Amino acid sequence: QVQLVESGGGLVQAGGSLRFSCTVSGLTFGDFTMGWFRQAPGKERRAVSCIRGSGDSTYYADSVKGRFTISRDNAKNTLYLQMNSLKPEDTALYYCAANSNCYTGSVVYWGQGTQVTVSS
Repeated sequence: QVQLVESGGGLVQAGGSLRFSCTVSGLTFGDFTMGWFRQAPGKERRAVSCIRGSGDSTYYADSVKGRFTISRDNAKNTLYLQMNSLKPEDTALYYCAANSNCYTGSVVYWGQGTQVTVSS
């Protein structure tokens, strides 16, 4: 079956950086758009960033543009999210998503989620 295993969350001070990884098994990784979504307390889950299978096209939510960078290594079946200049409003549960669409919010496969807490 399809598995998405995330790592890299944690507690960081405002202005700091974190890097997520998501390793995928059970599907042909390079065939699918991958994404990161997040859910803050009391809010809906929203798209953060997506990247097409070939890596040639990306999407970023306005709130993270210029601070977050999504990338992928298809040889390693791994998705990354580099998060810089973190703000307290970035605090959320972050999910890796496979076969995802950041424009519609459609996702077929979800990771287990990893918590990010940004202190002010």
